[in-house]
Amino acid sequence: MAVTKIKAIRSTVDSAIAYIISPAKTDEKLLVSSYGCSSNLMAAREFEWTWEAAKQDGLASVKVLARRLIQSFDVGEVSAEKAHEIGLQFADEWLKGKYEYVIATHVDKNHIHNHIIFNAVSFVDHHAYKSYKKIYYDMRDISDRICAENGLSVIPPTLD
Repeated sequence: MAVTKIKAIRSTVDSAIAYIISPAKTDEKLLVSSYGCSSNLMAAREFEWTWEAAKQDGLASVKVLARRLIQSFDVGEVSAEKAHEIGLQFADEWLKGKYEYVIATHVDKNHIHNHIIFNAVSFVDHHAYKSYKKIYYDMRDISDRICAENGLSVIPPTLD
């Protein structure tokens, strides 16, 4: 079972990426990957290049620079390598190849969890990522489906 959260990053993308790729948290960076950008601190600069290109295409300046997805697994339910694989599949499906991202699987706590930081501006069409309440539920549905496909438990939906 994975629990998902999403948070806005309004400044210091480089600090957020530095935190998630910390060797002490990621098994010496063995559990770090990326899409469309570097899997190191250079990713923050590459995000900036996308923002600059989007501004040249007419996008107003963005207040949210990036987003951090957190996907936490039950204690002992999944190996770090499998969690990373699930996180990659989740990020690829959720972001549809439109947004640069860095993913890091943390093993420094009693529960394994993924951090996915993605650019708030698409490097494909220079549109800003839109976030609203329904998106969270759609994101959780994708994560739950991928977890179930990989033999992990899923929190049953509640009736509101």
